Amino acid sequence: MTSGQKNQSLPLTYSPAEVADALDCSEWWVKEQARRRRIPFLRSGSGYRFTRTHIEEIFHILEERPDQVNTSESKSTPARRRTVVSFDAPAVQLRARRPRRAQNAA
Repeated sequence: MTSGQKNQSLPLTYSPAEVADALDCSEWWVKEQARRRRIPFLRSGSGYRFTRTHIEEIFHILEERPDQVNTSESKSTPARRRTVVSFDAPAVQLRARRPRRAQNAA
């Protein structure tokens, strides 16, 4: 294989800038999500690279689906329990600490 030819058996990879264009976001955001391991990526000598399957998985990760229209409200949102606060107990009096400068000077 000469230097001008690419290996056809290897998958095509995309740069963070190309992925950012596809996602309509910034290149910094794509790199930050990869750095925090929130999206799939390949690490190569030139930084982060993404395959077509990575990009499809990123779309699935970022996808938001609408709520079910015909579900009953009791199934979708569990009832919250209310906590009972007792006002019979005396309140604790708080005291301020001395500033750090005053502690270091003494």
